[in-house]
Amino acid sequence: MTTIDRTARERVERASRPGRRRHPARPAWDEEPSVAGKTAKAVTLVVICLAVVLPLYTILLTSLSTQAAITRAGGLVLVPGELTLDAYRQVLAGGIVTRAVLVSVGITTVGTALSMVVSVLGAYGLSRSGSLGHRAILFTVLITMFFGAGIIPTYLLVSSLNLINSYWSLILPTAVSAFNVLLLRSAFMNLDQQILDSARIDGAGDWRILTRIVLPMTKAVTSVIALFYAVGYWNAFFQATLYINDSDKQPLQVVLRAMVLQGQTVPGQVEVGAGQVSSLAIQMAVVVIAIVPVLLVYPWVQKHFTSGVLIGAVKG
Repeated sequence: MTTIDRTARERVERASRPGRRRHPARPAWDEEPSVAGKTAKAVTLVVICLAVVLPLYTILLTSLSTQAAITRAGGLVLVPGELTLDAYRQVLAGGIVTRAVLVSVGITTVGTALSMVVSVLGAYGLSRSGSLGHRAILFTVLITMFFGAGIIPTYLLVSSLNLINSYWSLILPTAVSAFNVLLLRSAFMNLDQQILDSARIDGAGDWRILTRIVLPMTKAVTSVIALFYAVGYWNAFFQATLYINDSDKQPLQVVLRAMVLQGQTVPGQVEVGAGQVSSLAIQMAVVVIAIVPVLLVYPWVQKHFTSGVLIGAVKG
């Protein structure tokens, strides 16, 4: 056997050994993951899931626990004991929390609908290169992404419009997000122009093209943008602390902040000293009520989340 044949045979044997890469020239990210790599990924995913699920589990269990169980646990409950719905009954007994939930639901519904209408119409207009004032309006929208007026000028504007202590003060100042408009615009521009031209030749106007062709073809990105707006309205509390002075008009997040951070009790409900429900259970019940709507809506939009953001992404 010649030296060349022996060398070639040794290379084949080394390449066929277990644990060695068959293609040394292949990049590391193209190689099959090793057992250690798979184990590390699995452990990392388990740790991340526990970091997300364990606090939610603790909050839910504490809200369902009796005062005796919370006292034995010394605070948040990790092991199930006596369970009761008394905290939820007191919170939802028609007091301030129930009213705050209705306010948040109304603001989220009206605000999301208004924001989507304005954002879709604006994005569709900006996606048509020949539209009136296309470049000037687009430049103005881009400026608002990097420069803001600030809290004091915004408050003076809201006050001059007589919106203080009005629900509209929680909707109109944040009705349009320039980032969301640009995402929608990019998604509309990525559509096949021939389809839109064919509809226009058949006699369809801009309104019919938008509602019958553009929106159905971009439902992934529009669903994601609607989720962005809805979560933003539902979780907003800073605007309410600035513009809402009437406690009866405060949304749920303001009530939650007052109860959890400032330790306020629910007006009109049973005090802790009465031995009925722990204040910690009531606080955790309000936290659960604030979290549940987002958890219920997100699974319906999650399938569109990745594709919607990628479709609406600005391609370089």
